[in-house]
Amino acid sequence: MTDARVTVHTEAGIDRIEPEVHGHFAEHLGRCIYDGVWTDDSVDEEGFRDDVVELLADLELPVLRWPGGCFADDYHWEDGVGPREDRPRRRNLFWGQGREMIPEESNAFGTDEFLELCERIGTEPYLAANVGSGDPQEAANWVEYCNYDGDTELADRRRANGREEPYDVKYWGLGNENWGCGGQMSPEQYAREYRRFATYVGTQSAHMLDYDLDLIACGFENHEWNHRFMEEVSDPKWGVEFPLDHLTLHHYYGRTMSVPEADEDDYDEFFLEALEMDHHIERLASAINAFSTTRDIGVIIDEWGSWHPEAQGGSGLEQPGTVLDALSAAAVLDIFNDHADVMTMSNIAQTVNVLQCLVETQGDDAFKRPTYRVYDLYAPHKGNEAVTTSIETPTREVDDEELPLVGASASVDDDGEVYVTATNLDTRAAHTVEFTVEDATGDDVDAAVLFEGQDADLVVDADNADAFAADDLDVSVDGDGTVTAELEPGTVAGISVE
Repeated sequence: MTDARVTVHTEAGIDRIEPEVHGHFAEHLGRCIYDGVWTDDSVDEEGFRDDVVELLADLELPVLRWPGGCFADDYHWEDGVGPREDRPRRRNLFWGQGREMIPEESNAFGTDEFLELCERIGTEPYLAANVGSGDPQEAANWVEYCNYDGDTELADRRRANGREEPYDVKYWGLGNENWGCGGQMSPEQYAREYRRFATYVGTQSAHMLDYDLDLIACGFENHEWNHRFMEEVSDPKWGVEFPLDHLTLHHYYGRTMSVPEADEDDYDEFFLEALEMDHHIERLASAINAFSTTRDIGVIIDEWGSWHPEAQGGSGLEQPGTVLDALSAAAVLDIFNDHADVMTMSNIAQTVNVLQCLVETQGDDAFKRPTYRVYDLYAPHKGNEAVTTSIETPTREVDDEELPLVGASASVDDDGEVYVTATNLDTRAAHTVEFTVEDATGDDVDAAVLFEGQDADLVVDADNADAFAADDLDVSVDGDGTVTAELEPGTVAGISVE
């Protein structure tokens, strides 16, 4: 018996789903970089882990943020360029390396290594400049080192370090969590600092470079802070009115839910926390629109995902990889699709080994976590036109709120093919879902499902990772083109309809 309905309004377009909405984040923290994407010269002549690089390349990441995170607020990029034997060993003030979180940084993996990684996996780099303890000259010099093709000391230094052509790094974050580890600034203080940095970084656009940089300001989950920042940064004494192209915030959830100790009631609370992303996007867009417009300044969520109590300093911020986390990622990606008119990027935390990573390494093994599978299933949305969906779903009362048990989003490609993703967040029961795609005949339907028959709290490892791969989903198609599918508890579906 059908108990949920999804209607796809193919003529009610929202906006293009920017591929960068499927972006990622890597920080010098735990085993994300060292023993994650990089080990030492014994792996290959450059030090990259080929198994990890291959998995990331297969996923076709659109953008990768680096070097932090809080690490960026005490990172000085010149420490990480030039011959490795000459690079200074520095403190890692906020985090540390390995599961032991040793508070030191070797600088073996620096700017040129990161940008080579981006080229190897075919992704755009997003560099976060140090506003907390750095200065505008350091940030401007980093842009020049990476991007300038002329005859200056910094451009020549890049060439001497083995890179003749500029890297053409487009995305530059000016600050990270400047309300906290980035300097504990008030929004007015950060706005003034941001404008100062943007003056020296942004002026290189269309002057030293033949393209414009995308400048990214850091926001906060406290939305009054964002409103005050926008008010202050919009009061220029000189230069452009709004020296930013995007405004970000970070949203983590699940901090009180230990997966091994949780029950189904805890799962529901966890999913509700994840769905708060919808509220944060709306509030951040509202702060932008109060002074400018989201047509000119996009919304970025450049750190997000689950953060469970297991992810502590003593574990290198590692936590079990489960279907639960993957289900939350699917629900959030559907939210991003529904906000395609304002969303310009997101970066789940973090790419390898740390928090809600997509790839995990165990010794010589590297394998896909369940969240990787979700990103793979959702990949057809990238670059499509998001369209409106109407959803009728059963709900469950959780702490005086209603948890929608079935969620979905949809998009249309250039050839008119419709792609629908749907998630059953109910880990207790299956739900039969009826999908109606306006103007579709249902003559050609392909469907896949993730996590059918898997326990929501089953932890992925090198031995069972393949069991989380997608399977074919059985669907029925009525004469009017309506598609019906039963979604087992805790599953995610992807359905293509012509």
